[in-house]
Amino acid sequence: MNDDRVDRIVAQWRDERPDLDVSPLQVIGRLHRVADRLREELLRVYRDHGLGEGEFDLLAALRRRGEPYACAAGELARTTMVTTGAVTKRVDRLVASGLVVRRGDDDDGRGRIVALTSTGVRVIDEAFAAHVRNEQRLLAGLGPGQRADLETLLRAWGEALGV
Repeated sequence: MNDDRVDRIVAQWRDERPDLDVSPLQVIGRLHRVADRLREELLRVYRDHGLGEGEFDLLAALRRRGEPYACAAGELARTTMVTTGAVTKRVDRLVASGLVVRRGDDDDGRGRIVALTSTGVRVIDEAFAAHVRNEQRLLAGLGPGQRADLETLLRAWGEALGV
């Protein structure tokens, strides 16, 4: 393997600060660079379908619930791990674009339900299929064993970090 940008940065720090173990930069630096690139690539697909990351996330959360593709805004906040205020803003944008509707909750007259429209189902189905193809493309440089190893490592690291 050839030295990359991270190797050069680590070498510079080793020269300048030999008193520090800068080896974590080898992992964290690369992970940060990969994450930035992945985010760019994922956002491109969302934009191709007229969506931002938050809108994609909300539509996907509704779609994977199964029919009738609906739930309360509070549940969407828990599912998408954002505040109810952020969900409200996303829902407002999606209502304006005709992808979701708000309606009363049959079980709780005071509650509101957010539901996919038929257009919303079509858009998220197309966007999600493109998203999965994109993720497959992004992982194509790794063999099946490498992917399995990476998944195992990331799962263990996530558990250690409490995420």
